Amino acid sequence: AICGHGCKYGECMGPNKCKCFPGFAGKTCNQDLNECGLKPRPCEHRCMNTHGSYKCYCLNGYMLMPDGTCASSRTCAMVNCQYGCEEVKGEVQCLCPSGGLHLGPNGRTCIDIDECSTGKANCSYNRRCVNTFGSYYCKCQHGYELKDISGRYDCVDVNECVTNIHRCNLHAECLNTEGSFKCKCKQGYRENGFNCA
Repeated sequence: AICGHGCKYGECMGPNKCKCFPGFAGKTCNQDLNECGLKPRPCEHRCMNTHGSYKCYCLNGYMLMPDGTCASSRTCAMVNCQYGCEEVKGEVQCLCPSGGLHLGPNGRTCIDIDECSTGKANCSYNRRCVNTFGSYYCKCQHGYELKDISGRYDCVDVNECVTNIHRCNLHAECLNTEGSFKCKCKQGYRENGFNCA
């Protein structure tokens, strides 16, 4: 599959056909999807669109519930949490809406955890990790493409020698490798395969 215009936040699925990652839209997946404008609305009180995602907020004095609804709470109003709070044994604690976020030093705002650099991400060998706010996704490594293999999507090696996207010299042969390719000068020629003399 070749997508002439590329797929910025997605994978190439067929001739000029992109499959966008969650939170993105458009023919080349280059547009951020505004989840706050979707029906039904994802948040009960306030919704803030972010790059590839969104955040829910409650009005002051309300507690953010995991499903995006807001519950009234007098104590939360006093603590001033970014994403609402919970009361445990009479003690008020601020919450973060996802496991990919942790409470900052002030105990009220949430900071993103970069799963890609901390090694918490679980991506297979043929996929690379891309960090997002509060989470991450696994994108196909360079030299691999997303393909439907008997109803399951997986990253498959691109044969650069067949797709003619190699840069081997006219007097060299192309050898496909896992995730890449090599160029070898034909008999009677020498050098690195990209240049043959």
